Amino acid sequence: MEYQTIGEFTRYLKLMFDTSTKMRNVYLKGEISNLKIHTTGHIYFSLKDETSKINAMMFSSSAKNLNFVPVEGMKVLVHGRVSIYEATGNYQIYVSEMEEDGLGNLYIEFEKLKKKLANLGLFDESHKKPIPKFPKRIGVVTASTGAAIRDIISTIERRYPIAKIYLFSSLVQGEGAKDDIVRNIKRANEFDLDVLIVGRGGGSIEDLWPFNEEDVAYAIYNSEVPIISAVGHEVDFTIADFVADLRAPTPTGAAEMAVPNINDVKDLINNYKIRLHESINKLIKFKRLNLDKLISSYVLNNPAMMYQNKEQQLIMMIDKINDLINYNVKEKGIVLNHMIEKLELINPLGVLKRGYTLTYMDDKIVNSTKTIKKDDTLKIKFSDGIVSTKVIDKE
Repeated sequence: MEYQTIGEFTRYLKLMFDTSTKMRNVYLKGEISNLKIHTTGHIYFSLKDETSKINAMMFSSSAKNLNFVPVEGMKVLVHGRVSIYEATGNYQIYVSEMEEDGLGNLYIEFEKLKKKLANLGLFDESHKKPIPKFPKRIGVVTASTGAAIRDIISTIERRYPIAKIYLFSSLVQGEGAKDDIVRNIKRANEFDLDVLIVGRGGGSIEDLWPFNEEDVAYAIYNSEVPIISAVGHEVDFTIADFVADLRAPTPTGAAEMAVPNINDVKDLINNYKIRLHESINKLIKFKRLNLDKLISSYVLNNPAMMYQNKEQQLIMMIDKINDLINYNVKEKGIVLNHMIEKLELINPLGVLKRGYTLTYMDDKIVNSTKTIKKDDTLKIKFSDGIVSTKVIDKE
């Protein structure tokens, strides 16, 4: 009989595992235990159920494709190959794919709805409303009990105690949660709110699923009040996160995003006060320099001189006007005399003074003997009067 070494036998078993078609394509489900995430990115853990346990290892090249963070006690579905680790002789599964147990169908639904709503434009940045910097009235749609509302209230009261908080108590998981969330978002829009926080604490994807419902997405999209989505932990993403005006990693983070720090606001106000005082003092200094300049001006110190100068200018202008008037009168007088002399030369009365007369008949001047006959009555105008006469004869 030939004896084999442990190494030879282990290599033989490994060869059997590696050449087995079934061992190269193994699907298992179980609960994670003994979890260790190495700095290289490799993940070491065990998969167990009620009766058995198997060691598992996932290389970083496969682990980087995970859309969740594995945690102790999480139920998962894995796909990989089973082989022997020669150093210990233990068999283990080398995981190439892993997802949370029971999430396959939900994840498909999530991706399908996400793609649909993205194509309809519900995620577009152009529809995002800005979050007010200094809100006075903050609404919260979440369960009235639990860590989420406590964290939100304590954070707001610590950071910005002057804000008023309105709680719209809602179911956030299970049957009826979707409709309750939609109803409370619509109800919150009836209040004069500055911002609305919608969310809950962490949980499984089944627990968070109401925030992946299409009705909830449209309620957020149609809200007039800006909405901050605060669903689960930082690694959790829901449809509500994509539709909301702002996504917060946690409910506490949502409260921090919703309000400023009161101390920062006080510092900002103090800075404004300092800048305002500086601006006012600078303006006062500038105006004072102008005032001093006016006070020391010649006009204000010698106001009478200003009027005297103006009075002197007025007198000079009056004299100039009078000179112009006298000159014009004299010139016009000379012209007038010349015109009178010309008129005198052509004045018919002037001719009469030299012994000439004008003869009229029927108020018309007689300039020919042909127009008169014997016994006609004539009027003869002299320079000093008129006489009437009767024609006795004409030659």
